[in-house]
Amino acid sequence: MKKVWEDFKKFAIKGNAVDLAVGVIIGAAFGSTISSLVKDVIMPPISLLTGGLDFSNKFVILRAAKDGSTAFNTPADAAKAGAITWNYGNFITLVINFLIIAGAVFLLVRLITTIREPAEKEPDKKDCPDCAMKIPFQAKRCPYCTSELSCY
Repeated sequence: MKKVWEDFKKFAIKGNAVDLAVGVIIGAAFGSTISSLVKDVIMPPISLLTGGLDFSNKFVILRAAKDGSTAFNTPADAAKAGAITWNYGNFITLVINFLIIAGAVFLLVRLITTIREPAEKEPDKKDCPDCAMKIPFQAKRCPYCTSELSCY
């Protein structure tokens, strides 16, 4: 049992496990933030531009309720009455949310990649003047064509 505990401590303290935990926590917070951005900031102007259209309440009744009624305001009301619905509006809303979230994640990853890119380092190879192969700067003879190289 002691060996298992020691192995677990080594695993938990490793950088990979801690990085993964931090990534999951930040990802959850980022997901909540983006969901709020979509729901509270982006969708209201879209709804305004489309005349108050709320995609999440768009549905088609496939089978009427048990009492025969077919007039419902939301898919939840229809389901409560026993009707079978095809909730295409909810799917459209989720696709829009996904596209916005994917775009935000793409921009974030692109920003992080740009920040992380190392400054361009000096090349450590030069071109052989005879065969145009890449060779080390210190080479005095080309290993490909064996020509002698002058210092240039």
